[in-house]
Amino acid sequence: MFGIAAPFFQGMGIGAGLIIAIGAQNAYVLTQGLRRNNQYLIASLCSFIDAVLITVGVAGMGVLITSIPLLLHFTMWGGALFLFVYGLKAFKSALNPDVLTVEQNRGPDTLIKAVLTTLAVSLLNPHIYLDTVILLGSIGGQYPADSRIWFGAGAVVSSFLWFFSLSLGAQWLAPLFKRPIAWRILDSFIGVIMWAIALSLVMKAVS
Repeated sequence: MFGIAAPFFQGMGIGAGLIIAIGAQNAYVLTQGLRRNNQYLIASLCSFIDAVLITVGVAGMGVLITSIPLLLHFTMWGGALFLFVYGLKAFKSALNPDVLTVEQNRGPDTLIKAVLTTLAVSLLNPHIYLDTVILLGSIGGQYPADSRIWFGAGAVVSSFLWFFSLSLGAQWLAPLFKRPIAWRILDSFIGVIMWAIALSLVMKAVS
């Protein structure tokens, strides 16, 4: 049980840190949630895209990394460095927080337009491939095959939780995310998670 919990919650933590950020995709999901416009479909589509890319990354990168011991050691240190820098970036954002703005003045989108816009703001963003396929894939690849599955599952769960929280809780979350203090707290929390996981990777590498 404990062997499953560690990679699962690490996957959730890293996945959440990468997904929760001010950007076009989150703004669109939040906006459509406010309008009650295809919000369930949009949240499902965003989550499904993440799930596919995370699975491809963790499975593909995992096989490659575990087949080359030197690459496994390199990704441990590289992953720890990335998480440290990402955590530092989160703490920096907490000192100078931005706000998430949403549009509420346009009419409802058609189903086709909602789907196409969701695909565009998701798949045309190069960061989604870096975050899911490369970063999550390389970090998840450090685990044995059985644990790797739970790491990927944790990242997928965090994606579903985030997008559906944004969509279903839009009426409550929109005013909250317009307040800089909310982002200060959230960014600080993400920074702590990233540094804690980076430390665990370092300890694994040196051992």
